[in-house]
Amino acid sequence: MQDRDLVEAVLKGDKAAQRRFYDGHVDRVYALSYRMTGNESSARECTQTAFIRMFDKLRGFRGESALSTWVHAVAVSVVLQWRRESARRARREIQFDTLEELPAASPDRGSLLDENIRRAIDSLPAPYQSVVVMYDIEGYTHEEIAAALSIAPGTSKVRLSRARRKLRDLLTDSQGEFAYER
Repeated sequence: MQDRDLVEAVLKGDKAAQRRFYDGHVDRVYALSYRMTGNESSARECTQTAFIRMFDKLRGFRGESALSTWVHAVAVSVVLQWRRESARRARREIQFDTLEELPAASPDRGSLLDENIRRAIDSLPAPYQSVVVMYDIEGYTHEEIAAALSIAPGTSKVRLSRARRKLRDLLTDSQGEFAYER
């Protein structure tokens, strides 16, 4: 079934088409959400919110890009909104948090490196983070990223280059060696 036909069937209330739409996109939406949020619960929440938004806004799909590109643009928008709201909540919680932090378990070097990379990606500005996650982790092309984020492919390439440079700086110490917490 072509994208346009699927969209029309969903808009007409065809339950089987709605299921095909969901099943056809849920894995990639969840993977993208998980990469951008860093945890399962938040990824599930963002995935659910993204599909609710998609079904609400499906009439707005004009077919100028692939349906999958539109789906992922909606998902990125939902995750970025979730991140902004989470940051606001965290700032409020810090103001009122009087509990002492519990000591963390001592992770092995591999998981520590993964955690440092995840934190470094999380610290990137949202436009850089989106491109890094979509290109380096999810495997999108610059053209797909451009369509999903409403930017030019060249802008996607520039953001990726700047993001990688920033990540290198964050992950290396002053002697040029890989920095990690001991």
